[in-house]
Amino acid sequence: MSTLTKQTVKIPDLGGAAEVEVIEISVAVGDEVSVDDSIIVVESDKASMDIPCPVAGKVTAISVAEGSMVKEGDALLELEISASDPASSESMDAQSVASESAVAMASEAPAQLESTPAVVTDQTPTTTPATATESVFVPDLGGADKVELIELMVAVGDRIDEGDGIVLMESDKASMELPSPVSGVITALHVNEGDSLAEGDKVAELEVMVTDTQAVTVAGDNAEAVSATEVSTTSKPTTSEPSTLVPVSSSLASPAPNKSPSNLDAGNTQTADDRRRKTDVYAGPAVRKLARKLGVDLSRVKSSGPRGRLAKEDLHSYVKQLVSSPETMGGAIPKVPEVDFSQFGEIVTEPMSKLHKITAANMHRSWLNVPHVTQFDDADITELEAFRQTLQDEMAKREIKITPVSFLMKAVAAALESNPAFNASLSADGESIIYKQYVHIGMAVDTPAGLMVPVVRDVNKKGIWQLSEEIRELADKAKSRKLKPNEMQGGCFTVSSLGGIGGTGFTPIVNTPEVGILGVSKLAVKPVFQNGEFVPRKMLPLSLSYDHRAVNGGDAGRFMTEIAALLADVRRLLL
Repeated sequence: MSTLTKQTVKIPDLGGAAEVEVIEISVAVGDEVSVDDSIIVVESDKASMDIPCPVAGKVTAISVAEGSMVKEGDALLELEISASDPASSESMDAQSVASESAVAMASEAPAQLESTPAVVTDQTPTTTPATATESVFVPDLGGADKVELIELMVAVGDRIDEGDGIVLMESDKASMELPSPVSGVITALHVNEGDSLAEGDKVAELEVMVTDTQAVTVAGDNAEAVSATEVSTTSKPTTSEPSTLVPVSSSLASPAPNKSPSNLDAGNTQTADDRRRKTDVYAGPAVRKLARKLGVDLSRVKSSGPRGRLAKEDLHSYVKQLVSSPETMGGAIPKVPEVDFSQFGEIVTEPMSKLHKITAANMHRSWLNVPHVTQFDDADITELEAFRQTLQDEMAKREIKITPVSFLMKAVAAALESNPAFNASLSADGESIIYKQYVHIGMAVDTPAGLMVPVVRDVNKKGIWQLSEEIRELADKAKSRKLKPNEMQGGCFTVSSLGGIGGTGFTPIVNTPEVGILGVSKLAVKPVFQNGEFVPRKMLPLSLSYDHRAVNGGDAGRFMTEIAALLADVRRLLL
């Protein structure tokens, strides 16, 4: 017969760390968990660690949150477990034994947490910790007789982790750290800076925590933990897991106590000068994760932590400096030097209008992000202009003026339908192309307040008279600043005409997220060789700029050729 009871799981012994940060909660209220299932992931300034569940049960409450700081003994969560009668106490015994949990360390951690902790629960522990003394000796030097101790990296009373450097030694060819074989507290140092050390010399003594699991006896519900006797042990590296000399350039990143001793003389080419160069970044898993999220190169960040360790605050300061520094804005483009123009003569300074600022920002963004290509051609609109002149009486009667722009818009709409590569946009992540099934064309309008681009909708479905009327209305609204926001949105392509002003050509900037824009310059009468002779023809200069990520040269050539053909013979628009 079993009953349900509740048990509180607490933060275990952190091996001397005062507080750790909760970076992930692996369970939720209502989850069924088994013995050794990960409950939370915590992180110190050196490593991340999973806290496993000591017993099987159902999570009924969670007492911590991601980002909170916790310490040994803090309540972690509450479990609903099944308590057995004395006849079936085997499951409770298993739960007690399970409290000696395994630790999952992060692969990026430069050093391990102090020791493998036992999860603290409301049950009586099955083992009693005792202290022991561990001595650290100089390992095999790979043939070198003596090395000089150039730096003591710890002091008496310091708590260090397995793999942390104790001293820094140097031969005539290389400098190496001697890492600690265990985690513990430095109780004695037997060397000084400047000493010459040989293999087997005692370097330091540490007080370590041990558990005598041999002395544990369990008998049903009346299990008793037998204390381990405090033992002082002194062993050279040859009788226990040996210490290993670690090159300075990598010791902060990944101590390797299980590798064979390094050869200070012949097997390592690092010089004493190399020791002073920081070739690796010393940072914990959380800092590296944050750096990846922010897209920051850690080698560019200045550290403020002990022994050059990078902290999250260092990353935040670096990013803040990048954002606030004018020199780094606009993709790290060098800042234009400020010039006092008044020293050369009289000046008048006027603030830019809001519209001008918005236009400048949009053009700057487009120019920086879009690989532009511009193609030039002339369209023969001699016949188009002759046809347009025959409509003068009807224009007067309708009070609608038809300009070449109306025919140009209609020709562009037809070309967009035939060439879908131009009636498209790249997705924000750059992984997809979005093809539009509508044809809305923006037209750039020069106004006293600045450049505005109203959008004519469904150009492919409208006739020349209707287009001419809408173009006039939108242009008037733009000049009087009465355009509504929706009248400037949704464009597929833009036409920018400078024909009324002048010029033989220009390179318009693509209005992202569109992928193309057509520039139109001033009509000019030019001699064109036809039927064996030169004849005067009215030629319209066209400049097509496009986003080369979405449009290739073949698409652009076909698109421009079709526009020129449609303008040369407007009857083609009926086909």
